[in-house]
Amino acid sequence: MKKLVNDPAELVTDALRGMAAAHPRLRVDLASKVVVRADAPTPGRVALVSGGGSGHEPLHAGFVGPGMLDAACAGEVFTSPVPDQILAATTAVDGGAGVLYVVKNYTGDVMNFEMAAEFAADAGIEVASVLVDDDVAVQDSTWTAGRRGVGGTLLVEKLAGAAAARGRSLAEVADLARRVNAAVRSMGVALTSCTVPAVGHPTFDLPEDQMEIGIGIHGEPGRHRVPLAPGREVAAMLVEPILADLDLTGAPVILFLNGMGATPLIELYVMYHEVAALLSAAGVQVVRNLVGPYVTSLDMAGCSVTLLRADDELVQLWDAPVDTPALRWGV
Repeated sequence: MKKLVNDPAELVTDALRGMAAAHPRLRVDLASKVVVRADAPTPGRVALVSGGGSGHEPLHAGFVGPGMLDAACAGEVFTSPVPDQILAATTAVDGGAGVLYVVKNYTGDVMNFEMAAEFAADAGIEVASVLVDDDVAVQDSTWTAGRRGVGGTLLVEKLAGAAAARGRSLAEVADLARRVNAAVRSMGVALTSCTVPAVGHPTFDLPEDQMEIGIGIHGEPGRHRVPLAPGREVAAMLVEPILADLDLTGAPVILFLNGMGATPLIELYVMYHEVAALLSAAGVQVVRNLVGPYVTSLDMAGCSVTLLRADDELVQLWDAPVDTPALRWGV
């Protein structure tokens, strides 16, 4: 294992120290492992809190800032944050209008965010939760009952964050986030496993001449293994299950082509071209896009495709200003 780390046991804390040094507009609580907007709380505005296991950077801490999240909780690598972390983030950002939790559908995340919501209610803070479960690959997985939350998480956080920035109520922001989740689907492929630094060896064995279709962001199994194939064939393996699951004909679509951590941009753009061509042939109109490693799995090679069936309102919210370490436009 070759990693740019000090002590693997201190990896998350060391990374958060780096975020604090690199982004002074963030407030980093190293004890709680929580990243908060420096100007939080904002009185009278709904706040967004998300989080999950580390190793998916820039998700979630890289999306803290105006137009997106107000706080993110960093669990240990591939491990949910605990309720005390989530409660610390909640109290730090509550401005009196309520707090929305954006939760990926993994058993630990769901349980711990539910417990934190109960603690917040006891403290007089109104909380609503939205579960993200956009992965079409498998119905149940290693750590979930139901579909996994993957690349669609970014779209939910961006669009709900824009709605909150416009002054919408907690109920309105939560309803919009659920509408986005209902209209977004994802599918991924792995060319290699990832290696968790504290473990020191690949999470799973994937022969050099094979790839895993439908992989999860923690190295969970996908649908099946197939021989390595050209990009255009891989693109079809990712796009076809999404189109079979969600009717995207005639609607404006936001396309997110995500790198899993070790895939260079030159390959991601090859894949974007192939995916866009398939969508065009299927009568799907891509009106906005995002390409890059935003919801990663440490050093896994591979990519995922996320498609959101949008409308004029969602496109406007996507275009709304956002100013975070990982996403920035319109400011």
